[in-house]
Amino acid sequence: MPTSMPDIANHTTAQTEGTLDRVGMGNIEMPVMVAAKDEAERIVSAHIDAFVNLKEPKAKGIHMSRLFLLLDDLACNNTLNYQSLVALLNEFISSHHDLSDTAYVKFHFDYPMRREALISGKQGWRIYPVTIIGKLEKGQFDIELCVDIAYSSTCPCSAALARQLIQQSFSDKFAAADVVDKDVVHQWLGTTEGIVATPHSQRSIAEIKVKLNSLVNTFPITDIVDTVEAALQTPVQAAVKREDEQEFARLNGQNLMFCEDAARRVQHAMNLIEGYDDFWVKINHLESLHAHDAVAVTTKGVENGYKP
Repeated sequence: MPTSMPDIANHTTAQTEGTLDRVGMGNIEMPVMVAAKDEAERIVSAHIDAFVNLKEPKAKGIHMSRLFLLLDDLACNNTLNYQSLVALLNEFISSHHDLSDTAYVKFHFDYPMRREALISGKQGWRIYPVTIIGKLEKGQFDIELCVDIAYSSTCPCSAALARQLIQQSFSDKFAAADVVDKDVVHQWLGTTEGIVATPHSQRSIAEIKVKLNSLVNTFPITDIVDTVEAALQTPVQAAVKREDEQEFARLNGQNLMFCEDAARRVQHAMNLIEGYDDFWVKINHLESLHAHDAVAVTTKGVENGYKP
């Protein structure tokens, strides 16, 4: 048996000299304990990207196993929060002190939350896609939290056109009557003839990105979800009874919105929250009428911040 094994990365040089912006591993599968504000710590199944740069033009490569083992140590012995993420980025660079001076890590996972129905009080699980990104460059940390939130949007234009058809149907039905009986109209309105048209609505997605700072150690996933769902009023539901479905229909009817309306609602709500250095919002209405999506993007508008 050989007394030592060859280490190509240490004992050979690059075939072609040059620096590289990122080198590492993508889509690492690993369970991670996440610390979210106002929630018990929980394990999520994460997919992780881990990179450092390669600043030495002659170096053959980095030590990828070192990045993996640092992630594994976090997964086994620590909780993912702001401070542990900062420490991880520092360790990425210190483990490659002779090769690298920038680090990048991304955790992507589905975050489950218990949500209560609108009227009945029944509860069910909702799943929110979450991405946490950490960067360290020139001694500066950049920590970003991204959450996708599903909701329903009903088109104001379609609602107006539906109301016009209902009015026309009423006129046609009772054109010959000088006096209309209230009970007859009440019964007629409960038929498909009475409500001859309904507006179109669609499942929609609000993509939210926020810049975090060291004042926030646990990730404010719940805060963001609660803020956005309260602003939009029509979040996708989990467990529902008939009274919940009826209330959902009422909320859709009372919260008609184009993508522009939804973007302004979320922008206003996010501006009322202190503690985020910056935010970026993308509203996606996955149209049921059209074969394309209606999209609006807005930001907090800080200098040198997020761009649309």
